[in-house]
Amino acid sequence: MPSFDIVSETDLNEVDNAIAGMTREIGTRYDFKGSQCSIERKDAVLTLLADDDLKLRQMHDLLSTYLTRRKIDPGACDLGKPEKAAGNTVRQLVTIKQGLDQDLAKRIVKELKGGKLKVQVSIQGDSLRIIGKKRDDLQEAIALVKGLNIEQPLQYENFRD
Repeated sequence: MPSFDIVSETDLNEVDNAIAGMTREIGTRYDFKGSQCSIERKDAVLTLLADDDLKLRQMHDLLSTYLTRRKIDPGACDLGKPEKAAGNTVRQLVTIKQGLDQDLAKRIVKELKGGKLKVQVSIQGDSLRIIGKKRDDLQEAIALVKGLNIEQPLQYENFRD
């Protein structure tokens, strides 16, 4: 029976490459000259440190630009609330989404079952397995999931006939 998996994974090596490019541009741009702006990654959490809110917004633009250049959807980043840091600086934590959380997985399962498709859906950890009798049913399921307004980037992989 044909099947495929719906996952949400972000390549952290590409995120590191985007951070390296962003750091180079911060070092060379005139509007960042003499500022204490920096970005660092620890596991799946980025820490943006900027002098003020204006520079923080410029860093957001740079981050989304460099992630897009590395073929990573900026929707994979969950922006935290900006907070005051030491020495009149602003810090913000950006979490990179990895895997499907339970609420999103349940929402996708509910939509697929409500779509009256002839597929079976099961939640397997942080991914979904979709099984159907025909390839066409699976393609309809992919089209239905793509039609949903989901901010998180999804990948459809492990397609088996």
